[in-house]
Amino acid sequence: MTDFTNSWNDDEILTAPYAPLGLIAMPGCEELGASVNKWLMKWREHQDAMEDTQTPLFGVLGANRENFLIDVQCPRFGTGEAKGMIRSSVRGYDIYILADVGAYNVTYKMYGSTVPMSPDDHYQDIKRIIAAIGGRAKRINLIMPMLYEGRQHRRTSRESLDCAIALQELESMGVSNIITFDAHDPRVQNAVPLTGFDSVKPTYQILKALLRNQNDLRLERGHMMIVSPDEGAIDRNIFYSSVLGLDMGLFYKRRDYTTVVDGRNPIIAHEYLGDSVEGKDVFVSDDILASGESILDLARELKKRNAKRIYAAATFALFTNGLEDFNKAYEDGIITRVIGTNLTYRKPELKTAPWFVEADMSKYVSFIIASLNHDRSLSKLLNPYERIRRLVSCYQDQQAAQGIRLV
Repeated sequence: MTDFTNSWNDDEILTAPYAPLGLIAMPGCEELGASVNKWLMKWREHQDAMEDTQTPLFGVLGANRENFLIDVQCPRFGTGEAKGMIRSSVRGYDIYILADVGAYNVTYKMYGSTVPMSPDDHYQDIKRIIAAIGGRAKRINLIMPMLYEGRQHRRTSRESLDCAIALQELESMGVSNIITFDAHDPRVQNAVPLTGFDSVKPTYQILKALLRNQNDLRLERGHMMIVSPDEGAIDRNIFYSSVLGLDMGLFYKRRDYTTVVDGRNPIIAHEYLGDSVEGKDVFVSDDILASGESILDLARELKKRNAKRIYAAATFALFTNGLEDFNKAYEDGIITRVIGTNLTYRKPELKTAPWFVEADMSKYVSFIIASLNHDRSLSKLLNPYERIRRLVSCYQDQQAAQGIRLV
């Protein structure tokens, strides 16, 4: 999808929307929401130019509106309690709530102290806004890129099932569709079998960001490999391997299950299974990069095996322990690039780091919203195989045209 306006055929453009579209960007999502709104407005302007006043679409999307964003607020009392407020009418709208539960840069005052918002706080604000809508909207859709409590997706002992409970709460409050990105385990949707649930993988956008940043990759066997960081990430790495036609290796994490550190069992060692990585570029993909320790350990293990350059990709690049270790790893040549999306908060220093590449997801999110608003299938958007093949072909053609010498 290289051009926004050319990505719709005439039949799709003339499809009547479900209801007037309204976009709510929750605190912490203002930047992404503004960018998504920009793409939606660009599409609407293209649509308005092609239709006349007698078509079902005229005026339905709000031809005279400056944007689709709806102003909402969640003011706090001194005790930390809050309420949700909507500044304009939403009656009869098809509402899309865009929320980032990982936006810890958003703060509030409680008993005079400045408190960063936790995922729990963001989730409560989502429910407050849904409650403020009060059933007046025609439909409520929630776009929650990082699924709330998505890492606590199953019970292995006497544990809570937080994600399942949250999904059932949202369903009971009237949410019709839940869109998330790269859910830790998409099977959590079994908790709400009658609610729309889609886990979207940003494979195309991540590859596009990488190829735009690196013009000398040899996307062929013998020169590049895909390596899965653990057994849980096999599916996404198999996809990369298949669509790029590259071999894949796997690291198995041996953990100490008798100890819990920072809520998880510490890794004792990484065991590698697969072909030799000697002299090859390696691409590693995972859903979440939290502290980043396991990725750095994996990169060191690959370097011990004489891997050439190492590219790590994560849908959510959190860096909970800071950037110092990655800065040093980059300076030491351990890691070449880390690709992350803008679906969650990124520290300002991360955006300017020489080793970080950002994959912009706002255009993709706008396509999903526009498709749902017109009750169109998401199948083509959720399966990026053909787009990736075109991207790779175009990349190789550009290499040939620029005379890049690949060694």
